[in-house]
Amino acid sequence: MANLTIRKLDDAVRDELRLRAARSGRSVEDEVRVILREAAQGVAPEALEPTPQLALTPRNPIPRVTLIIGGGIAAYKALDLIRRLKERGSEVRCVLTKAAQRFVTPLAASALAHNRIYTDLFDPQSEFDAGHIRLARDSDLIVVAPATADLMAKMAHGHADDLASAILLATNRPILLAPAMNPLMWSNAATARNVAQLKRDGVTMIGPEAGEMAERNEAGLGRMAEPTQIADAADKFLRPPIAQTLQGRRVLITAGPTHEPIDPVRYIANRSSGKQGYAIAAAARAAGAEVTLISGPVDLANPAGVNVIRIESARAMLDAVEAALPCDVAIFAAAVADWRVASEGAQKIKKNGSLMPTLTLVENPDILATVSRRAAGRPRLVIGFAAETENLLGNAAAKIARKGCDWIVANDVSPATGIMGGDRNTVHLLRRDSIDSEAWPDMSKQDVARTLIARITTHLETT
Repeated sequence: MANLTIRKLDDAVRDELRLRAARSGRSVEDEVRVILREAAQGVAPEALEPTPQLALTPRNPIPRVTLIIGGGIAAYKALDLIRRLKERGSEVRCVLTKAAQRFVTPLAASALAHNRIYTDLFDPQSEFDAGHIRLARDSDLIVVAPATADLMAKMAHGHADDLASAILLATNRPILLAPAMNPLMWSNAATARNVAQLKRDGVTMIGPEAGEMAERNEAGLGRMAEPTQIADAADKFLRPPIAQTLQGRRVLITAGPTHEPIDPVRYIANRSSGKQGYAIAAAARAAGAEVTLISGPVDLANPAGVNVIRIESARAMLDAVEAALPCDVAIFAAAVADWRVASEGAQKIKKNGSLMPTLTLVENPDILATVSRRAAGRPRLVIGFAAETENLLGNAAAKIARKGCDWIVANDVSPATGIMGGDRNTVHLLRRDSIDSEAWPDMSKQDVARTLIARITTHLETT
């Protein structure tokens, strides 16, 4: 019987085969043999172990990244980079050099990437169909992090004596390097020549940064850029430039929790990371809007180009919101504490035997309702968020009527969903002028943000 030529299969079928093979630990060719054998034995397709399907749409295909991890101490950051790339919706396939395996294990990278890890140019399980060529070209971007002096020297001089360098020489895809090395190695004349040659060859670099090195008493230019920076740089390759659909518009966004002090030590708060609000701010800015982000206490970096105002309490957030008006669109993604104590303790409240302190609660101002009901200076579009643990759509619809806003983005934040504080979200969009809700599939919070900005753009253009 003639051999089946994997390369001549339809792309979608080939991708499915590779996913199945990765899950079973077999080569693609062996996976095909298993499928044919089971078919010959009369095993119905529905009886086969299902393979998770990637939610592909023509407008939002899943970008594919080949991540080459070089052999330096910064390799440990590459594990976080895998997570950051996946947060942004990319499929990640990792290649570890022999030196990289001294710092991180293939098992750790595989667990984070949810994919098979590649280490050997002469691996019979991947090279039967020229696996290094597939890894070089069956992707949208090659990222090298950390890019060591050795790897960059090989690239500059066209060496291909291991899997990583063979991929880099055989690719026709964009390459993003994140250099990391000792400052003296970075400033060495040989490295400078190699860097200049790679830039002439069209390779893009991010970093290195200045700072302390792993070696004691060593500091200078040579630290690898942070994983979030590298992931952001990769995103520019993987996604087409965003049309400036909100150019000239002013967008106000709230994000994160509020902290309502009980005494100088304790406070009342909600379990909000602020990630969704920050993602919306970044997406609005990318679409050309002038963005003001009013943020409660979170551990997140300011989105580039966004005016960030940090506050603590609900009353401070309301004051900041009113000071930021007027605007075209107001998006209230913050998890504002509903109550605060009536009288904040000037000193830390102490335990006093069996006597429990009495905390009298009063209601905080309703920021969403206050802005929605403004007689003058009301934003053209006011959007609230409904984080619910039960009766999601019913509670969200009631919130629109009660608050007077135009749209509600509703999500189930029950602990089992992992949404509160997580990196993904599943939402419904409800509109005051429609009885129907719009259900969105599970997406990264960045993709939720981009989708919401697209809906806002359409609304502003058509109303």
